[in-house]
Amino acid sequence: MSHHHENIAAHDHHDHGGMDKKGIWKVFFILLALTALEFLIALGFVHHWGVIEKGMVLNAIYIALTLVKAYYIVAYFMHLKFEKSGFIICCSIGFIFIVYFIVLLLIEGDYLLHHLQSHPLFPNN
Repeated sequence: MSHHHENIAAHDHHDHGGMDKKGIWKVFFILLALTALEFLIALGFVHHWGVIEKGMVLNAIYIALTLVKAYYIVAYFMHLKFEKSGFIICCSIGFIFIVYFIVLLLIEGDYLLHHLQSHPLFPNN
């Protein structure tokens, strides 16, 4: 019985799901570089030098960088990359529906914002 527990302990010690210290530091520095790039764009290119104007292009850049960072966090630190493909597909479909509903709410809110502002909220005042 004790021999069985030693084999389990030895197996758990060597198998970490594909992540070792080198991999963790690699992902950390990738996330650090992406965060530094976001700060460089926000503080340098937009506010200090004025190279990029605020608008849809800048928002698209921020969204893309944030999605890349979210991928690394979910895949490596939440260990989703090392799961079975069925579980990954299930989580991905749920995530796609959440993003879809957020986009629908933003579109509907923008429509209501512009149509409610064209009429006074309190016409008798």
